Amino acid sequence: MSWSQLAPTRDTRDGAAAIAPSLLSADFSRLAEEIRDVEAAGADFLHLDVMDGHFVPNITFGPVLIEGVREVTEMPFDAHLMIENPDKYIPAFAKAGADIITIHVETSTDVKRDLQMIRDAGKHPGITLNPDTPLESLIDYFGDIDLLLVMSVFPGFSGQSFMPEVLSKVQAAKKIRDEDGLEFAIEIDGGIDIDTSKHARAAGVDIMVSGSTVFGSKDYAETIRALRVG
Repeated sequence: MSWSQLAPTRDTRDGAAAIAPSLLSADFSRLAEEIRDVEAAGADFLHLDVMDGHFVPNITFGPVLIEGVREVTEMPFDAHLMIENPDKYIPAFAKAGADIITIHVETSTDVKRDLQMIRDAGKHPGITLNPDTPLESLIDYFGDIDLLLVMSVFPGFSGQSFMPEVLSKVQAAKKIRDEDGLEFAIEIDGGIDIDTSKHARAAGVDIMVSGSTVFGSKDYAETIRALRVG
């Protein structure tokens, strides 16, 4: 599954990146409106940061919220599970309407089992790693995924500064993907703004997660366009 097939309704403009605004940075007092606005502005995915207060020092939301906002938009939902024992919750997130479900290699007790569980639920399996986790820890799973998420901050809170040293992981993953004939998408999450998006795109990123840069801007469409072209 290629990244363009994950967002088949969007024009990628000759290789421009797809954009996934992070719901965590939206105004929750008018959540439905915010989601409709970023969709109208050209967003390709809605990124859902799920945190459990154990693996990361924050608690966000769970399947109930995702099920509720699923009725608001047709955008694919990109659920990033920053939680311990993800296998216990994968079925609930799949049922709630997540289209891509991404687990952390640091928290899964059986990565291949969990990725297969996601695929068996009819969803796209993804895997991610923290900035200090080596890419080599994922080598055995590249053939099992539709999405590789490279964290460019330590997960837990929005608004952190981009860590440029992780771009070497993007480049290495792209090289492996190309040499082995694989088609997983490469996504990056953390500190993505107009400037850092240029470096991420140049390194080979296909999908950029951006929270405060999009939802904190006055013109969602212009911001998404600027992020997209890098």
